[in-house]
Amino acid sequence: MAKVAVVTDSNSGITQAAGKELGVFVLPMPFMIGGEQYFEDINLTQEEFYEKLKQGENISTSQPSPEAVTNLWNEVLKEYDEIVHIPMSSGLSGSCQSAALLAEDYEGKVQVVNNQRISVTQRQSALDALELIGKGMSAKEVKDFLEADKFNSSIYIMLDTLYYLKKGGRITPAAAAIGTLLKLKPVLQIQGEKLDAFAKARTTAQGKSIMMSAIKSDIENRFGGITPAPGGVWLQIAHTQNYEAALALKEELLAEYPGYDVHIDPLSLSVACHIGPGSLAIAVCKKIS
Repeated sequence: MAKVAVVTDSNSGITQAAGKELGVFVLPMPFMIGGEQYFEDINLTQEEFYEKLKQGENISTSQPSPEAVTNLWNEVLKEYDEIVHIPMSSGLSGSCQSAALLAEDYEGKVQVVNNQRISVTQRQSALDALELIGKGMSAKEVKDFLEADKFNSSIYIMLDTLYYLKKGGRITPAAAAIGTLLKLKPVLQIQGEKLDAFAKARTTAQGKSIMMSAIKSDIENRFGGITPAPGGVWLQIAHTQNYEAALALKEELLAEYPGYDVHIDPLSLSVACHIGPGSLAIAVCKKIS
């Protein structure tokens, strides 16, 4: 039986240290800040990123270089026969398509998964891949399974500010000004390829209620319904520099879903670039078994 490795990128929220514990190889995402290149969780911490964001530094994301990707694959293939590579959603970055092109030179040994996930749902895909490999699946079989399962997850994100969406050109200055004046808390959705508008809230409490209702609807209508803990879904929370609020939200989720395991992670910096600090997100993934 082939020995299969799992590779993902730092958009999954899996740190280098956590990757070693889990047995997952993590490709750090590059950032350009003030004309210098940084790599998430290598020479750029969450704290440093938000400090530079606060200082008004011009921060841009980019794909890992082809050399960075293939160098990691080549190193992994010294010990493993095959690789399941799980990049961030193809709808949010070109890194998935680039990896797929690079994989063509590896004669099937590298299988690139296009299952359109990011942050805690991308992390869950990596954990699911480990489980499937443990059941004896090949890299190609894992890829096919995860891609067929791609719509069995949702993320809802409540923003604290419209400033960064305006700065990135994702909404007009006029819309941002009106939203700021009305103190709106937009709720965005990642389900499939893109980051889309989902709802508008006037308060944090209303925003959390919208997200809680949305995941409840997904669980009941798409993921098999509520069952006693540990249940048939994974519940996750993500945030941008908002850990205390994430902990409070976890308690609210546990009140609704007692006994469930709720994982908390910072949102990937590639997403944080566009939405800024203070956000909260709830995610749900259907369990694969």
